Amino acid sequence: MSNPLDKISLDNPWHLFATGFGSGLSPIIPGTMGTLASIPLYLALVQLPLIVYSVAVLLSCIIGIKICGVTSKDMGVHDHGSIVWDEFAGFWITMLVVPIFNLPVNDWHWLIAGFVLFRFFDMVKPWPISYLDKQVHGGLGIMIDDIVAGVMAGVCLAALGAVLGWF
Repeated sequence: MSNPLDKISLDNPWHLFATGFGSGLSPIIPGTMGTLASIPLYLALVQLPLIVYSVAVLLSCIIGIKICGVTSKDMGVHDHGSIVWDEFAGFWITMLVVPIFNLPVNDWHWLIAGFVLFRFFDMVKPWPISYLDKQVHGGLGIMIDDIVAGVMAGVCLAALGAVLGWF
């Protein structure tokens, strides 16, 4: 049986994006590494007006369906751990809290809490994330559980910030 990673080429733009610019190729915790790799892009995106950030996140989700679907098909494996574009999009959804509430971008509390909450929802997969993860296939299936994890983590991040008086 061949290794699905042998079918990945970072010269292929679909594979490059799907693997989070190679971060998903980490031999340990590729999803976490992918989320970490999404932070510099988040820090650039969050400087933009809310509407531009929101459109960029929406487009990352829509194109992510194709990015993840093509790469998954090329690898011959559904949702291989090295495919982390879904983590990029999910984390950016979580972090919508910052521009929505016009919070300071350089306040590390939000970044760390958002990272931890998103990773929690992405790894534990409480309902409905677990249901979507099992029932939806293809590129949409790869993306949808992280999109919902991002929304749930974002709601929790806003609630946590309110409870802890970070606003």
